Amino acid sequence: MRVFVTGASGWIGSATVPHLLAAGHDVLGLARSDASARRVEELGATAVRGGLDDLEVLRAAARDADAVVHLAFKHDFADYEAAGRTERAVVQAFVDELADSGRGLLVASGVVGRPGVVLTERDASAFTGPDAPRGGSEGVALDAVGRGVRPVALRFPATVHGTGDHGFTATLVRTARERGVSGYVGDGSARWPAVHVGDAGRAVALAVDKAPAGSAVHAVAEEGVPSREIAEAIGRAVGVPAVSVDPADAAEHFGWLSRFWGMDAVASSALTRELLGWEPVGPTLLEDLAAGAYDHAARG
Repeated sequence: MRVFVTGASGWIGSATVPHLLAAGHDVLGLARSDASARRVEELGATAVRGGLDDLEVLRAAARDADAVVHLAFKHDFADYEAAGRTERAVVQAFVDELADSGRGLLVASGVVGRPGVVLTERDASAFTGPDAPRGGSEGVALDAVGRGVRPVALRFPATVHGTGDHGFTATLVRTARERGVSGYVGDGSARWPAVHVGDAGRAVALAVDKAPAGSAVHAVAEEGVPSREIAEAIGRAVGVPAVSVDPADAAEHFGWLSRFWGMDAVASSALTRELLGWEPVGPTLLEDLAAGAYDHAARG
């Protein structure tokens, strides 16, 4: 198949493209800069120049593809609502272009559920409507089942970890270095699911070939790692103590990350493993932290 990937040069995308190529697919990757285009070409894919605001570029690339894997997102937490509006517009453009084609539209989403409840692939996203996080784009995609599209929700945990990660875990590590303490919210019982980036990329590639219309795929290796254990592992990596941060002070201590850190979000991938024949093989989050995968953030 010919697969168009947004975010192909990004964290999850750069782990996905090699698996797609190994499966025999031709891959086109969206690239908004010269550096991104070089990275896409180094991975063995063909660069398509443009960004998420270039809807005509996105439509044209989708028109020529057998499947679209949408992994890109504007990670602008200073204007998260605008990022959500962009996300919704992009997914809607893909739906309109792929309507009545039967082709795949796989859209990145999250595994945030209700505290204390294990989210499964059968559960609907808690984020719906244009004002929801990511613009409620998962719902926009999955509703396209009735329009002749094969939509699939690719649900990732906040912790997609590995050497070189600059995401949420790296931000927690940098915050610990800057603050001189590694903080967890309250008693630290809130849990985060996690997956190694290599396992996440392999799950996406399998979903392109195997996931049916309207399904959700959970790229989750660990259902929920207690935030206190994560903070303690970060503390050991940075060389600072792990301490409790009062929930009332979380926004001041963690900044924009406070909206996610301290959130109890447990998720299962049992159905995904059965559906795709996917079994995670990478290191755990705590193993990555202990092995120095976040030294770049710990040392500045």
